[in-house]
Amino acid sequence: MTGAAGPPSPDCLFCRVHGAPGSQESSQSASDADDELVVARRPLTYVILNRYPYNNGHLMVAPHRHIPNLTGAMDDELVALMRLTRDAERVLTEAYQPHGINIGVNLGRPAGAGIVDHVHIHLVPRWNGDTSFMSVVGNVRVLPEELGQTAARLRPLFDKLA
Repeated sequence: MTGAAGPPSPDCLFCRVHGAPGSQESSQSASDADDELVVARRPLTYVILNRYPYNNGHLMVAPHRHIPNLTGAMDDELVALMRLTRDAERVLTEAYQPHGINIGVNLGRPAGAGIVDHVHIHLVPRWNGDTSFMSVVGNVRVLPEELGQTAARLRPLFDKLA
């Protein structure tokens, strides 16, 4: 697994979103639906809701640069990723009061990465007795909150931390 960064890819969700309106560094465009999932933007990173969440508040923190893994990140990108992940933890805790949060990076398809060429950090709020087992056992997701509601709940909290 190399750490080489590739050029922005129009096939990459994270690259398309980075180029969405409001982004400062790219002229690519994302669909309005993709852009609506973005809840925070920073100079090197941003936070996007997972379109297929395991739980309410399932977030992903991604660098703007198209890199496949942490090895390809520059030091300032690594710091920015961790700081925004910390902010995401704070926001999720304030918004949802979870009993725990899974935080992880899936590198490569065998490790569970759905998008393998653009590294991102997942944050999944968890509660005692939550229904996340439904995804594994019943091949179904149970979410009492729509993504638009989640975005509206989280954006102001990220704005306070900016």
